Amino acid sequence: MAAFSLILSLTLGFIIIFTLLLSSSLLLSNKRHRFKLKQFIASIIPNPKLPLLSNTACLISFYKNRRRLLSWYTDLLSESATQTIVVHRLWAPRTIVTANPDNVEYILKTRFSNFPKGKPFTELLGDFLGVGIFNVDGGQWSVQRKLASHEFSAKSLREFVVKVLEDEVSKRLIPILENAAENGGVLDMQEVLRRFAFDTICHVSLGIDPCCLDFSRAPPPLAAAFDAASEISAMRGAAPVSAVWRLKRALNLGSERELKEAVKLVRGCVDEMISERIKNGGGGGGGSGGGGDLLSRFLGAGLEDEMVRDMVISFLMAGRDTTSSAVTWLLWLLSGHRGIEKRAVEEIASIGDTTQRQLGFDDLKEMNFIQACLCESMRLYPPVVWDSKHAAEDDVLPDGTPVSRGDRVTYFQYGMGRMEELWGPDRLEFRPDRWLDRAGSVKKVSPYKYPVFQAGPRVCLGKEMAFIQMKYVVASVLSRFELVPVRPETPAFVPLLTAYMAGGFNVRVRRRRGQE
Repeated sequence: MAAFSLILSLTLGFIIIFTLLLSSSLLLSNKRHRFKLKQFIASIIPNPKLPLLSNTACLISFYKNRRRLLSWYTDLLSESATQTIVVHRLWAPRTIVTANPDNVEYILKTRFSNFPKGKPFTELLGDFLGVGIFNVDGGQWSVQRKLASHEFSAKSLREFVVKVLEDEVSKRLIPILENAAENGGVLDMQEVLRRFAFDTICHVSLGIDPCCLDFSRAPPPLAAAFDAASEISAMRGAAPVSAVWRLKRALNLGSERELKEAVKLVRGCVDEMISERIKNGGGGGGGSGGGGDLLSRFLGAGLEDEMVRDMVISFLMAGRDTTSSAVTWLLWLLSGHRGIEKRAVEEIASIGDTTQRQLGFDDLKEMNFIQACLCESMRLYPPVVWDSKHAAEDDVLPDGTPVSRGDRVTYFQYGMGRMEELWGPDRLEFRPDRWLDRAGSVKKVSPYKYPVFQAGPRVCLGKEMAFIQMKYVVASVLSRFELVPVRPETPAFVPLLTAYMAGGFNVRVRRRRGQE
């Protein structure tokens, strides 16, 4: 069996290399002109006169920029007159990548029905998310969206979330930071925040406490399985040839076998909770107004158990690593901009002594500067760097780019946050004031210019909940502690399903002056 696996791996490796070598070139397309192949090759290889390199230009460029793909795509979009490029690959649909707000609005709103997620996307996450709201289109999406929208607008859910945050912060997060400050050891804040986020979202979604913030024991099986399923699903999307992971899935080998086992465990856990909840009569008590977790609310709406399970798993994925990623990068940015951090601390202090009392929803609403800091951090380091749709029919984007049926159309949040045309010459600077008006209130910015929470009919339902959680954590940490990074260099930004900080965010924790 081992020999067979080795032979299969070598064969698959050969297929990948052979396919990449035959990849056709990446062309830059825009309304005013299209860069000729010769011009593009000239920008990536020393001698553009070698015609045999034309078919491998894309491969060469990808290889040269493999450690800076996000910056490379951003550079290409910046050079395009309309911030749009078109990628041609052999044996694959075209991929249109855009950082143009007009195009984004057209895709996410104006022609929403023509740009669903599409089968190529839903297949990537289908084994994990099933028929959950983030992985379906059409009628299945509409039913779930209507229910979720109703529940997320309920005051009782907001109050429930704040109560969960109170418990997790006061009983788990703060004691961990207090201990680190006392002992002087190094703490990986990214890992702490990821565990905190998983505990919180499990409370909100499932009504359970997985105790991930208890570092005295290994993460629970549910958390480990969730990590594995998320990572392997992301690897599918990064594979240069989808036939590779499809073959591995068919043969139940390697990472696909791990994915199958992880998904079985995650679904089994949630199915068991559903059965137990129904058995105990908890399926109807948590509906709107009941103040319960999402599982109880969705069961109370009368949906099929499978759909409820997949909806809850979808919200677990969406609510876990996104908020922890955003807060991690903000705390890192503030550690290098102490003047901005001081203003944030002053805003928290102006609300009252938050170290002596719990933060309320009204307190969080007043934190405009902290919200501006979060918006600015997510502009530079968005938790999700891109999102793709697939054209149902032929179309033409507002900038004149033709779209063929089946084309993948991707809007690139990471690149959009770095476009000079959108944010000015100081686009690479961390400047929260760009989000505030003269009165100190948070400006309204077009979601098509800043699609971090998506936009249009599929705009993120958990946006308000995310800001509540992020503000609560940031205020609780900053009012008590100062974080000092161990590494002086800028950490690498790694995009998977959710972006993270390579190597973690290792810090030493100091009590803030006045909190000794």
